[in-house]
Amino acid sequence: MAIKKVWIEEGCTACGLCEDICPEVFKLKDEATIIEGVSYADYTEKIKEAADNCPVEVIKFSE
Repeated sequence: MAIKKVWIEEGCTACGLCEDICPEVFKLKDEATIIEGVSYADYTEKIKEAADNCPVEVIKFSE
């Protein structure tokens, strides 16, 4: 299924891994943020990979 919503819960350590995996969706500033207006469905696999590899497990998504 395609991802419709992505968010980051409290606790991000700003490691940058999510941005490395999927820079189309994630942007690192003081902490990771989600880029608005992106068609998350186009990056479903990369978003899931970023969530699976997040060391503090704060990347969440809904399908």
